[in-house]
Amino acid sequence: MRRLPIACAALAVSAFAAAGPASATPYHLIRWQDTGVCQIWDQSIPTVPWPSNYAVVSEELPTFEAAFAYKTGLLSNGTCSF
Repeated sequence: MRRLPIACAALAVSAFAAAGPASATPYHLIRWQDTGVCQIWDQSIPTVPWPSNYAVVSEELPTFEAAFAYKTGLLSNGTCSF
């Protein structure tokens, strides 16, 4: 009787592990016009940022790490305030 829950748990873990790397989506950096704050925006989110007073300040970036590095560069040159 214990084998069924263990088998289900193993199946669930393997399904999540398989879905992780395959679902990579591009990221953008957006800059809020009223505050100057830049934010990493995940393109897999099916909506647009709200409120709509933002501008896209980067090209598509393949990973979150690449977007974070790009944001760090914009912070150091003064394009973003935070």
